[in-house]
Amino acid sequence: MKRLFAVFIATGLLGCQTQEKPQFVEVNLEDKQHKLSYALGLNLSEQLKKQQGMAIDLDVFVQGFKDGYSGESPLLSSDEALKTLIEIQEEQRAQQLAEKNKMAAENKKAGEAFLAENRKKEGVMTLDSGLQYKVIKAGDGAKPKKTDSVVCHYRGTLLDGTEFDSSYSRGEPAQFRVDQLIPGWTEALQLMPAGSKWELYIPSYLAYGARQAGQISPNSTLIFELELLEIK
Repeated sequence: MKRLFAVFIATGLLGCQTQEKPQFVEVNLEDKQHKLSYALGLNLSEQLKKQQGMAIDLDVFVQGFKDGYSGESPLLSSDEALKTLIEIQEEQRAQQLAEKNKMAAENKKAGEAFLAENRKKEGVMTLDSGLQYKVIKAGDGAKPKKTDSVVCHYRGTLLDGTEFDSSYSRGEPAQFRVDQLIPGWTEALQLMPAGSKWELYIPSYLAYGARQAGQISPNSTLIFELELLEIK
C-alpha cells in the first residue's frame, strides 16, 4: 500500500490542474465495495495530512489517482513519478535539517547566556567541566562510585520551565547505574553524599548534545532537581 500511496502522491502533485469542484458521490456503507473504497480513501487522506510541508491540490490528486488506477495515459511515467517523489523527499530532508540546525544554534546561544548569568547567583557552583549545581539539601552519606547503582528522585525541565521528565510525577524513585547516565549526571552523582538534594544546570554537551531526545531539542541546556536517596 505504501508504494501505491507514493505513486498516487507523485501523480497527483504534478497532474493537470482542474478547475471543476470535486464531485461528491453517495456512499452506501452497507455495500462492501463502498465501505472498502471509502476506508481506503480515508486512510490515504490521513497519511497525506501527516506529510509535513507537503501541499497538494486535492482535485489534481483525485485526477492523478483516477489516471493511475485506470492506467489510461497518465501524465507521468512510473520513472517520472519516482523521480518526483525522491526530489520532494530530498527537499523535505534539507528543510528539516536547516530547521534543526537553526534551532540547535538558538538553543546553544540561549544556554550559554543562561549559564553565564546563573553562575553569578548565590550558592551556584561551577565545575571545570562547565556543570553547575546548587545544594538544596546537604546529605551526610557516602558518595557513589561510577560502577554503583543509585536510587534517585528527579525532575527535569527546559530553560523555559517545561517539564520533560519527573520521577516525582510517577510517584516512585528511579534506579540507575551511575556510569550509564548523561555525563552531567554521572559527574554530579559522584560528588553527592547520599541524602543530598541538588539542582543541576547541565550544558548541552554534558546532556544530549546535538541530538533530539523526546521533548529535548538539539543543544538544549537542562535543569534537574536531583535527590540521591540510596546507593545500592
